[in-house]
Amino acid sequence: MPKKSSKEPEINFIGLDAKKSKDLAKQLNVLLANFQVYYQNLRGLHWNIKGSSFFELHAKFEELYTDANMKVDEIAERILTLGEVPLHTFQDYLDTSDIKPGKKISGEKESVSLVVKNLSTLLKIERKAISHAGDLGDEGTVDLLSSMISEQEKTVWMLTSYLK
Repeated sequence: MPKKSSKEPEINFIGLDAKKSKDLAKQLNVLLANFQVYYQNLRGLHWNIKGSSFFELHAKFEELYTDANMKVDEIAERILTLGEVPLHTFQDYLDTSDIKPGKKISGEKESVSLVVKNLSTLLKIERKAISHAGDLGDEGTVDLLSSMISEQEKTVWMLTSYLK
């Protein structure tokens, strides 16, 4: 068997450059941490919303946190697929996340503004990670992030329209 050149990258079990996959998994762990705090913010908004749009926003926040919960699982499983370990403690999430916990928020505009701000943060992280995944030739991560970005952009548009 021919000896591998020291210049050839080590390949992981899904056929990607192992070092670059590790770097991508770090970016996905940042996304995971931010998604977890976003998810918890949505739970709090769902529980505490008040005002004339209570029924509409209560249902919308539940829809969003249910979707976020599914995406958290998909991100963690992608990190595992890349051969790395997903963050999994609340402390890790808080230490890593750019999204901060929303406390004592119950007003309609303030609640929706927080969701828009959180989604904008997620989109920024996702765009950075999708670029890295594209450079790596990681179509699985590109596909995952591409669908998330499309959905979140539409949600930001709708929520921004609500605020006007």
